Order: sequence, then C-alpha cells, then structure tokens
Amino acid sequence: MLKKKKIPHTYVIVFSIIVIAAICTWMVPGGEFIRELKTLPDGSSKNVIIPDSFTYIDSAPQTWQIFSAIFDGFVDKADIIVLILLIGGAFWIMNASKAIDVAIFSFLKFTKKLERLKLIKFLGVNNIILTLIMIVFSTFGAVFGMSEETIAFIIIFVPLAISMGYDSIVGVSICFVAAGLGFAGAMLNPFTIGIAQGLSDVPLFTGIEYRFFCWVVINIVGITFVLRYAAKIKKVPQKSLVYDDDKVWRDKASEELEITNYHSPISAWITYFSVLAGMIAYSFIYPQSVLSIGNSHPTLPVIPILTGLFAIGGFFALRKSVHFFILILLIFTILYLIVGVMGYHWYIMEIATLFFAMGLASGIAMNYSPNKITKLFMEGVNDIMSAAMVVGLAGGIIIILQNGKIIDTMLYSVADSMNNVGRYGSISIMYAIQTMINVIIPSGSAKAALTMPIMAPFSDLIGVSRQATIMAFQFGDGFTNMITPTSGVLIGVLGVAKIPYEKWVKWITPFMIILMLLGLLLLIPTVTMQLNGF
Repeated sequence: MLKKKKIPHTYVIVFSIIVIAAICTWMVPGGEFIRELKTLPDGSSKNVIIPDSFTYIDSAPQTWQIFSAIFDGFVDKADIIVLILLIGGAFWIMNASKAIDVAIFSFLKFTKKLERLKLIKFLGVNNIILTLIMIVFSTFGAVFGMSEETIAFIIIFVPLAISMGYDSIVGVSICFVAAGLGFAGAMLNPFTIGIAQGLSDVPLFTGIEYRFFCWVVINIVGITFVLRYAAKIKKVPQKSLVYDDDKVWRDKASEELEITNYHSPISAWITYFSVLAGMIAYSFIYPQSVLSIGNSHPTLPVIPILTGLFAIGGFFALRKSVHFFILILLIFTILYLIVGVMGYHWYIMEIATLFFAMGLASGIAMNYSPNKITKLFMEGVNDIMSAAMVVGLAGGIIIILQNGKIIDTMLYSVADSMNNVGRYGSISIMYAIQTMINVIIPSGSAKAALTMPIMAPFSDLIGVSRQATIMAFQFGDGFTNMITPTSGVLIGVLGVAKIPYEKWVKWITPFMIILMLLGLLLLIPTVTMQLNGF
C-alpha cells in the first residue's frame, strides 16, 4: 500500500519560496529606475518612477541572506505581527468572559425565529445573513480599502460560521474575501484608486459610474461562489478541506456555556462610567469629524453621536448582564475603528491599540484580577503566535527580492513586452503585469507608485485611456491579494483562522481563475466603449 504523501508545513512552503527568490537573484540581472518625490492631491508624498530612466546595475545575488531575510522580514512586518499578537491577547480575555459565546447563541436563536417567515425561509435565512455580512465588508473594502482590519474580525466570524454549520473557510470568506472583492472593485478606495489617479494626473474618483457597475458584478459572482460552497458544506460537512483542522473550533462551539447567572458586578459599572467619561471628553475635543469618503469629505458630529449611543446601549446592557455590556464594547470598538480610519487616518498602530484597550476593559468589567488578565492575555498571544510567525517569514520573500535588486528589472521587462500588441493586447498585458507584480509587491499604494508613472504615459501612446490603465492596475492589485503568500494580511488571516496555506490555495484557486477572467471581461468595455469619465 502506497504511503500517503504528507503536505509540507506552511513554514516549509514559505521558506521554499524565499530560497526560490534567492535563486532568481542569481539569474535575473540587477536594475533600477530613478525615482522622484511627488506630492499627491491629498497632500501626501510618494516616491515615483521617472519613465525611461531604467538602467542595469550590478546584480546582488543572495546566498546566506536567505537566513538573515527571516530576521529582516520580522522587522519589516513588525506592525502587522504586533497587531496580530495584541488582537489575539485581547480577544482571549473577551473569550474568557463567554460574551462572544452568548452573542452567537442569541444570534442563532434569533435566526431560527426568522425562519417562520415564508419569504425568508424560501430564500434561506443563512444565505441572507452571509450575503449581508459580505456586502458590508465589500463596501468597506471599496470605500476605504479595508484590508489589515479584517484580521480582527476573523476571531468573530470563524466561530460564527462553525456554529451555523459551515467551516472556517466560510468564516474567512464573509469578511476577508468580501473585503478583497470590494478592494478589487473599488469605487472610492484612497489607497488604490486615489493614489493611482493622482499619479496619472486623472481627476480623483472620476469614472465612478463604471467602477460601481464592476463592483456590483464582482460581488454577485463572488457572493454566489461563497454561498454555493457554504451550502455544500452545510449539507455534507466532511467535504470541507479543513474539516479536521476545524476540530478546535467545533470543540469550542460545542462547549456548554459556563455562565451560572447573568450579572453585572460593580467593576462593570465602573468600567462603563470610566469609558463613558473618556468618550465625553473626546466629544468636546472633537465635536466634529471630517470623514473621507472618496472625494467627499462630510463634517459630522460622529464622536458625540457615538458617545450618546454608548451611554444608552451600555446602560441597558448592564441592566441585563455584563456579558452584553462586553458585546457593546466590541460593537463600539468596531464603530470607532471605522471612524478612526475614515476620519483620522488610523492605521495599524491605532487599530492594535484600540483592540488592546477593549481587551483590558473586558477583563476589568468581568472583575478579573490584574494577574488573571495578564495570564489570559499571554495565553491568547501564545495561541496566535504561529500566525504572527508566518507573517514574518513571508516578509523575508520581499526582502530577498529587494536586496537582490531585481524588482525593477522585472518591472521593466514586463512593461517592455507591451510594444506592438495593439490596444486589446496591451490592456490585457497590463492586467497580467499588475497581477504578477502583486505577488512580489502586495501593497497597493507602493505598486501604484512603482507602476503608474510608467503605465499612464504608455497608455497615451497606444490609444488606451488612463482610466482603463488604472482599472487594469485595480483588478491586478485586488484579486491576487487573496492568494499571494507574500501578503502579510492573508497569511495573518489564515493563521488566526488556523487554515493551512496549502489548503486555502486549493480552495481559492478555481475562484481566482473565475475572478481573473471576469476582470479581463470587465476591462474590454474600457477600450471599446465611451464610458463616463473614461
């Protein structure tokens, strides 16, 4: 009897890619573009490539650096690693309170009541729930480029999906994949559309009408794919690629709620008034907030409104139980996350700090001692450590390519391949180039700064609109974020969800093929039709 071949560990796969990248530095000649600092319409600055400035330089083959690249990768991805560790520790404290278990239990009871309605029963209450969640996260991806933020939601949605009879892949899909669909079909994303249009000297967020159409089409296809998969797993759970890996989640979901009584200790009320006092203070400091939604910047009293809602919601939650108050803390953490990103340009440090504070507040509300809060936090960090480790390892891939000085050579070679292939061929090649580059440069803003100064002028020469070139960048940047091993966000998400990378690739590859073909079809009208803004 033949022995079943064992699938390599994720760490082995990532390190193998580091070795392959090092081999490439021996085979690909070194090269570099000259860069200049350019100020964007929003006031920020980016180093951009000067067209026709490429020169070959001495190569820098990498050897023993495959080992030092791991260290450099951890340094380079330190922000995401710390985010994962702090979120893991914070949610472990919250999980110990059983508040999330109570929420899931209450939610499932509520959905059973909805099944009494004929229309909802016909459509399927679970289908409606999954669809609504995906639309929300896709909107976040399209409007303000939600990406790193999805890591925090995995700990909520994976247990929810398991409790609904699905698997961890569905849990990841309804937040991370949904945000990825929105990111690819972005309408107002300042990190991709905003920067790409700014660098291409195109009026910001023009052509939104066709982009909105693309966003709708991409979401219809994406949500349909996920719902069909979810229905298959619901019917036969053993068909899931991660059925065995999900045992840890199923064990947690099947545990009986260890809540003897619903109560609200004095510490919970102290936490409530302390948080409320802080929110009131910030309401006076920031009575108005300027929210950036694409090219629109409405000024609203968001923080005072949230303060009032927290005062009411927290009070009534505590009247019922501390567990519901902790859920209120979670909900307002998410709301402040949205306001912080859209109104105050929050990034990883602020997001990590916000969730860390939420975890501490949850522990204090439960009347845990400082030692118990610390113990729970460290247990959470230990549980999530493997996810943080693989993010650092994946960062080493980029370090090798950068130190080997071959990224610019690759970019120059593929850009040069577009000569004399016509408009359709050129837009297709641009799309393929952006897709390939996304594997080695998963950052949308960095890739825009690298490629758009070259692609935009070239599109003028071949008779393709700059908007079409930006859309080729947009689709090429968006879809492969959900599969490339160099994406710290993807690796972090999979680590938190405890999904082996190789199993994720097996599941998402057919989906990627569908999305990439769809992206190519959606690019054709940008060449053949006179679209508004193009």
